[in-house]
Amino acid sequence: MKNNTKDKESVTFNEKLNLKSNLNNNLEHIHGCSFQLDANNCTLKSESQYSLSLIEASRDPLFVISPEGKITDTNEATVQATDVAKNKLIGSDFINYFTDKNKAKESYEAVFSKGFISDFPLTIKDHKLTDVLFNGSVYKSADGKIIGAVLVARDITEQKRLERELTEAKIFAELATSIAEDAKLTAEKAKYNAEQAVQSKQQFLSNMSHEIRTPMNAIIGFTKVVLKTDLTAKQKEYLTAIKMSGDALIVLINDILDLAKVDAGKMTFEKIPFKLNLSLKAMLHLFETKIQEKNLKLITNYDVNIPDVLVGDPVRLHQIILNLLSNAIKFTNKGKITVDIYLLEETDDAVTIEFSVADTGIGIKESKIEKVFENFQQATSGTSRIFGGTGLGLAIVKQLVEGQNGNIQVKSTEHIGSTFSFVLNFDKTNAAAVLEPEILDLNTNVKDIKILVVEDMELNQLLMKTLLDDFGFECEIAANGKIAIDKLRTTTYDIILMDLQMPEMNGFDATLYIRNTMKLTLPIIALTADVTTVDVAKCKEVGMNDYISKPVDERLLYSKLISVIKKPVLIIEHQVGKKGVVDKFKYVDMSYLTKLTQSNTKLMTEIITVYLKQTPELVATMKKSFSDQNWDLLGATIHKMIPSFAIMGIHPETTLIAQKIQEYARRLELSKDLDQLILNIENVCLQACIELELELKNLNK
Repeated sequence: MKNNTKDKESVTFNEKLNLKSNLNNNLEHIHGCSFQLDANNCTLKSESQYSLSLIEASRDPLFVISPEGKITDTNEATVQATDVAKNKLIGSDFINYFTDKNKAKESYEAVFSKGFISDFPLTIKDHKLTDVLFNGSVYKSADGKIIGAVLVARDITEQKRLERELTEAKIFAELATSIAEDAKLTAEKAKYNAEQAVQSKQQFLSNMSHEIRTPMNAIIGFTKVVLKTDLTAKQKEYLTAIKMSGDALIVLINDILDLAKVDAGKMTFEKIPFKLNLSLKAMLHLFETKIQEKNLKLITNYDVNIPDVLVGDPVRLHQIILNLLSNAIKFTNKGKITVDIYLLEETDDAVTIEFSVADTGIGIKESKIEKVFENFQQATSGTSRIFGGTGLGLAIVKQLVEGQNGNIQVKSTEHIGSTFSFVLNFDKTNAAAVLEPEILDLNTNVKDIKILVVEDMELNQLLMKTLLDDFGFECEIAANGKIAIDKLRTTTYDIILMDLQMPEMNGFDATLYIRNTMKLTLPIIALTADVTTVDVAKCKEVGMNDYISKPVDERLLYSKLISVIKKPVLIIEHQVGKKGVVDKFKYVDMSYLTKLTQSNTKLMTEIITVYLKQTPELVATMKKSFSDQNWDLLGATIHKMIPSFAIMGIHPETTLIAQKIQEYARRLELSKDLDQLILNIENVCLQACIELELELKNLNK
C-alpha cells in the first residue's frame, strides 16, 4: 500500500481515538447505541469495537505493537500464521515470531523513527516459513504523542515463487543461449574444417592432376608420333598397347577429378546455343569402331519435333551420353544398343526432352539397382575384374543430371539388358548455335603460320614442336610468361599456345599483360594439365580465345589452330548488366568458306572481296525497288543475295527472311511487315561487311 494511504489511515485511526473533543457533538448510534448514555463511555465503547472490527477484518496477519516492541493487539490471521493463541501473543515480543530477530527489530524501530514502513521483508516462523512484506504506520494520542504502531504482513510466497521461476527461466534461457552459441561455434568450426579439408583435397587433386597429366602428355603424344613412323607389326602392337593404357589412365583421372568437382560444389553448367542433332551424331560417331568390333547393332530414334537449336550445356550432355553409351557397349557382347531422344513437353520458351540408352547386355540384379549410382559401386564384385572400370561413371552421370535439375532412372533385368533414361530441360532460342570445332584433316597447304609455345616443361616443349612441325607450322618456345612477353616485343606471331602453370609468370598473368598493356589481339589458346581449376570463364576473362587440355589430341589441336587463325580474332567480350553476362555473337561464321576453299588464303580473299563489292550495291537496289514497288526487281535482287548468306556463314534465319520478301514480291503485295524485313536484311548485310573487313585484314597478314 502506498505511503500516503498509510498516513491517511493513521490519521483516521487517531481521529477515532481522539474522543475528548467529539464526545458531546458526535453522539452516534454505533452497534445499537441509540439511547442516551454517558457520552464519554458510549463513544469509547463504540470506538473500541470499531477498532477491533478493523483489526479482525484484515485477512493478512496484523500486529499492533508498542514503542518497546510488545504486541498489544493482533488478529486471527496472525494466530493462524504463528500457530500461537491470541492471549499468548498479546504482551509478547514482536521479534520472537520471525526467523531474523535483528531484522524484525529493525522493522519496528524504522516505523517508530520514520512514522511508517513500506514493503519491509521478513520471514514468519510458521510451519513453512512464510515470506511477507510489512507495511505500517504509527498512531498517536490526542495530544500528538506516538503511542503505538500498526503493522500488516502481506504474504508474498506466490510472488517469490513467480520470481524464482522467472529467475530460473532466465538462467535456463541464458544457459540455452550459451549452449546454442557454443553449438554454433562448433558447427562453424566444423564447417570451416570441412571446407578446409575439401579445399586441401581439391588442391591435392589439382596438383596431382598436373603432375600426372604432364608426363602422360609426353607419353601419349610421343607414342602417337612414333606410331606414324615405319614400324614392324610387333612394334606397332606394343606402341598401341602403350597408347591404350595411357588413354585408360586419362579416363580414370578425369573421373576422379569430376567427382572432386562435384564434392567441392565446383561443377558448373553453361547456357549456350547448340544443335542437339548434330551433337548426338558426333558422339555416336566416336563409338562406331568399338560397336563394329563387338559386332553390335546401333539403333537411333530421334524426335523430329525437337527444335533445331537449344540452349544448355552441350559438353555436360556429351559427358552424360558418352558415359551411358560406353557402359552399354562395355557390358553388351551381342545384340543391339538403342539410343532414343524424345520430346516430352514444349512451351513458348523451353522444352523437356527424354534421353534413353538401352542395351541387351548382362543386366543388373534387382538388389543392386539402387546402388549403381553410388560412388565406386558396380553391379557385382567381379564386374571390375571382368569388364574394368572404377564404378565412378554412373555416380558422375547422376550428379551431372541432377545438377541441371533433371532426373535419371534405370530399368534392368539380369541377363536381358538395361535401360538408362534421363530427362533434362532446355531453353529455346532464335540465336545461332555455337559451332563446335570441326575435326579437320591435316592440310599441308596451310603454311606460313608462326606459333609461340609458352611451356616450361622441356618434354612438352619438344612434343609441341614435333606436332607443329608435322602441321607445317613455324614454332618458337618460351619457358614462361615473362620470356614470352619479351619475344612479343620484337617478333610477330600468328597465335600463342599458353601453358597456365609456369614459374616467374603464369599463363593468366601473361595473357592479362598481353591484352591490357601490350594491347595485342592475336589468338591465345590455353594449354593445361590442371583440369580442375581451368574455368572457361576465367580463360575468357583474361582474354584467351580457347583452351585445350593435356594430353593434347593432335587433330583437335590442329582444328583449333586453323579455326582461330583463319577467322578474324574476336576475343569474347562481356557486357555485365542487370541480367548478367551477355556474350557478343558474330554475324559471320567462316567455317563453311574455310572448308569450301580448303583454307586457301588467296581464294578466300577473292571471295570476300567480291562479296564486299557486290553486297552494298545489292542492298541499295533492294531498298530502291521496295520504295518504287518494283516487285520484279525486288525479287530478282533478293534471289542474287540469298546464296551469299550460306557462303559467308550468315545465320539461316536471314535466308528465311529473304525468302519471305521474295514471296511478297511474287504476290505483288505491299505488307506492313515488308518494311521491317527489308530493314533486317540491310542490318545483317551491314554487320557482315564490317566483320568481313576484319577477316580480310587478318588474311592479308
